[in-house]
Amino acid sequence: MELEIRGGVAVLSMRAGKANAISAAFLERLSAQLDELEASDAAALVVTGEGKSFSAGLDLPEVMGLDRPALERFIRRFSEVMLRIFALPLPVVAAINGHAIAGGCVLALQADVRLAAAGESRIGLNEVQNGLGLPAVVLETLRCQVPARTLGPVALEGRLLGPQEAHALGLVDEVVPSAQLHGAAVLRATALAALPGPAFRQIKQAIRGPVVEAVHRTGAEDARRWVETAFSPPARARLAEVVARLTRRT
Repeated sequence: MELEIRGGVAVLSMRAGKANAISAAFLERLSAQLDELEASDAAALVVTGEGKSFSAGLDLPEVMGLDRPALERFIRRFSEVMLRIFALPLPVVAAINGHAIAGGCVLALQADVRLAAAGESRIGLNEVQNGLGLPAVVLETLRCQVPARTLGPVALEGRLLGPQEAHALGLVDEVVPSAQLHGAAVLRATALAALPGPAFRQIKQAIRGPVVEAVHRTGAEDARRWVETAFSPPARARLAEVVARLTRRT
């Protein structure tokens, strides 16, 4: 990963292989970049990926090889890092350059504004298709970010959407030509950074603080329930198929 700051806008470029799969190491690198961001004088943040993926989700070959205690620790750490982005007291823009699937979509949902590149990429939460539940950090931030009508197709059905359909459902705020994505995201971040900072921070905290509190209230029990769903026979069978496909591609 790389954090570059220009003109008061920090751009965090994720570079963790072609899919930007979210592993334990990925989360620690992301957390370290957030440390650097918070120690800087940046007034806004843009988060983006490279190539065909913003992030294609959890590193399933690694994550699904964990035992129950280790998987519970992982999902709690995932929640912590996602909430840290969600609660940042400065504007955050996601520049969704490609696929944003499952955990990758969750990461995009932590931003204040989500811009997606036009094209053939897919965006969505397909966990239910793989037998997985959605932890509180996903459901609470999703409820905060999208219209109620979107919860069915996105959360319950696990549909993967093209950029325009994702825009129609409110999952992304704008679709722009791929070549213009970076510039559009920086321009939007710059405009948000120009707003009076104390007022922006107070309003953002008022909107998002209750969401963070809701996740914290149920965190431990929610993580245990999620792990048990992940270890259910339907989930293990479906995930074994997914992991086998991913392994064949590498």
